[in-house]
Amino acid sequence: MSFLTKFRSSTQEIPNISAEQLQIPKHVAIIMDGNGRWAKKRFLPRFAGHIKGVDALRNCVEFALNNNIEFLTVFAFSSENWRRPADEVSMLMDLFVKSLQKEVKRLLKHDVRLRIVGDISKFSEKLQTLILDAQEQTKDKQKLNLTIAANYGGRWDLVQAMNKLFAEQQNQNPKTDFGESDLEKYLSLSFAPEPDLFIRTGGEQRISNFLLWQLAYSEFYFTDTLWPEFDSKEFELAIASYQQRERRFGRISEQVKK
Repeated sequence: MSFLTKFRSSTQEIPNISAEQLQIPKHVAIIMDGNGRWAKKRFLPRFAGHIKGVDALRNCVEFALNNNIEFLTVFAFSSENWRRPADEVSMLMDLFVKSLQKEVKRLLKHDVRLRIVGDISKFSEKLQTLILDAQEQTKDKQKLNLTIAANYGGRWDLVQAMNKLFAEQQNQNPKTDFGESDLEKYLSLSFAPEPDLFIRTGGEQRISNFLLWQLAYSEFYFTDTLWPEFDSKEFELAIASYQQRERRFGRISEQVKK
């Protein structure tokens, strides 16, 4: 049963909002934070938290599929995460390889298109090949667009987009008056609408260089829940919070309600 269907059967869950007013976000972006702390609380090595985090992501993909969320973008490895202990980084790379090898069949079965955004040139040749192969295999899938940001940073994204824009200009008549649309088409997520809802688990309340351009008008939801514990119930709470927001995009309430 989807969240929307379940809500319509019980309008007690979210006060002051009728079932007819409910909206499911088209695009949800998530910073999956708290794997290491989850493991530490259980006296386990940090890597055990990352393994459990893969299960949490799988559950969130299932939730998105069941609730007609069209785009799900998650921050798996930032360009700053290379600063972590070398053994942890190495294990994360191995986990990435194993997850790609294991999950592609599941994605194909459930009509999920996978994209990896970020500077993948820093990864091993094996991992780069797996990434490109997974993207190619799933390129025609349409029910859910799953994007994993790996070796990604919002500032990097803006710089690489600017470099591509300027390179294009060298092959055309030079242009000096650029607009937002000129740059947007070179951003890593140019294929997706801007996120409606941004979720961060683990208690931190910042965006940590994630989707700096794209989150300008997103609704933010922060939770103390550590990522390995972020299940469908937690996802429902985030959606419920989103559904109580009034998204004005610079307008006033009276204009939105017309």
